[in-house]
Amino acid sequence: MNSTPGDVGGWFRTADENAVMIVDTSAWSPGEGSFGRVSDDDDVTAAFDLFRGRSTLVLTGAGISTDSGLPDYRGRDSVPRSPMTYQEFVSSDLSRRRYWARSTVGWRFFGLAVPNAAHLALARLAELTPISGVVTQNVDGLHQRAGSRPVVDLHGQLSDVICLSCGTRVDRAAMQETLIQLNPGFRSRLELLAEQARTAPDGDAEVDRTADFEYPDCPDCGGILKPDVVFFGENAHRETVVAANRLLDRSDVLLVLGTSLTVMSGLRFVRRSAKEGRDVIICGDGETRGDDLATLRLHGRLIPILTRWLDLAHP
Repeated sequence: MNSTPGDVGGWFRTADENAVMIVDTSAWSPGEGSFGRVSDDDDVTAAFDLFRGRSTLVLTGAGISTDSGLPDYRGRDSVPRSPMTYQEFVSSDLSRRRYWARSTVGWRFFGLAVPNAAHLALARLAELTPISGVVTQNVDGLHQRAGSRPVVDLHGQLSDVICLSCGTRVDRAAMQETLIQLNPGFRSRLELLAEQARTAPDGDAEVDRTADFEYPDCPDCGGILKPDVVFFGENAHRETVVAANRLLDRSDVLLVLGTSLTVMSGLRFVRRSAKEGRDVIICGDGETRGDDLATLRLHGRLIPILTRWLDLAHP
């Protein structure tokens, strides 16, 4: 992952088969020359024929949200950054100041994102062919807003904030107002600083001079408030992984959209599907870590592919 709302999601990680996530930022990355290929219409049609009428689990990554204005992590235009770890966030007041300052700026832009044509087409496809569910590595909640059901958020949602001591939940949009009130000097700079958030898919922005930034404690117990998402160095919730695997149990096909599968949290579903004999269709721009396991591999942007499938689904 390239950014820092606590490096929301920790998506640089890879892991062994028995771990949920282990830090490893250099094990694999798509090649620079892997972008820009576009599959022909025959291949797009063949992919649709492969999953049409069959129970299909959809696994998505940041690539499906790029047309909502949320940059991806490993695309050709992604910007590398130094991530903040979970351990750093919980152990350092200065790190939390840094996080909440950057998140306050980033939220200004992140909160405006709406489902794009790919999200909407996927939700519509579920009405025309059996989609067992969507498992997403994204933290933007756009699948739910587009109408997809059920959706499993592997890394949580950025809109939720939780107290690490007592479990109290705080709405992130409401917390934004608190953060601005506590830091009135930020209000006049938000418009300018928010433009920087365009380089971060999880609502982060590069902000300097954050040592005096004020942030609230839990209103109930005074504990540390943290976005309820998987940070770099933190494990995904076991119950979330179990829920995602239950959807896969009921599926005959795995359809992968817009993820490089760099981290094990997504790649494990491809590996399990290949091992158990499911067809695996991988779609997106650039190489993925699971390409050698795909039954069929489509290259290109997701909106043209998904809208073409909608056309094919209508008699």
